[in-house]
This record gives sequence, structure tokens and C-alpha cells, in this order.
Amino acid sequence: MNNDVFKELLKKAGLTKKAFSEILGTSTQSVNNWGSNGRDFPYWVQSWLTLYIENKECKELKEIIRENVCKE
Repeated sequence: MNNDVFKELLKKAGLTKKAFSEILGTSTQSVNNWGSNGRDFPYWVQSWLTLYIENKECKELKEIIRENVCKE
């Protein structure tokens, strides 16, 4: 993964680097260091963000369905 892919995934997830680091329980500086100065992104970051995005989309869809099906 490169910086452009990482930024795009963060954008799709609706997360900033700071918010992402808080979810992970790590420092923003650590996240900022990924992909720079010869530091690779951890192997799990791309799949984690992809699953986060899919989960977010599923929750949104579930809410839309709930609102439209469960109307009184």
C-alpha cells in the first residue's frame, strides 16, 4: 500500500489520521510515519480499513432499511 491508497481509504472511511490513531490506540505520529522514511504500512492496515468501510456501509444500509420497513 502507498500513501495515496491510504489517504483514499481514510477518506472513504470518513476518518482522519488522528481519529484512526485513536481507534487503534496508537499515536498520531506513528500513523504519520507510516509510508515515509522507509517505513512501510503495517500489513493489516489496508484490510482493516476496507472492512471498516464495508461495515460502515452495512450499518448505513441497515438504518435505511429499518426506516423504510419499520414505518408506522
